[in-house]
Amino acid sequence: MRTPAVRRGNPHFTNPAAIAAPVAAGSCFEKVVEDLHLSPRDYLTSVALRDWVYRNKDDKYVPSEVLEAFGFEVSTG
Repeated sequence: MRTPAVRRGNPHFTNPAAIAAPVAAGSCFEKVVEDLHLSPRDYLTSVALRDWVYRNKDDKYVPSEVLEAFGFEVSTG
């Protein structure tokens, strides 16, 4: 009696439709701006955004223009 062959690996390896395209995730800053429903012209008047930038400026990405506009020091190194 013959034993069935064991198939190994991903059977969809060569099927391009089975491979999902990577989703580009925005930065935390972009997510906060979206959650607060802000446009770039609203950045400076948003107290919530300023507070978030103050708390996260050293750990998360914040555009240097926003840091400068809020009066925070921008390190270039």
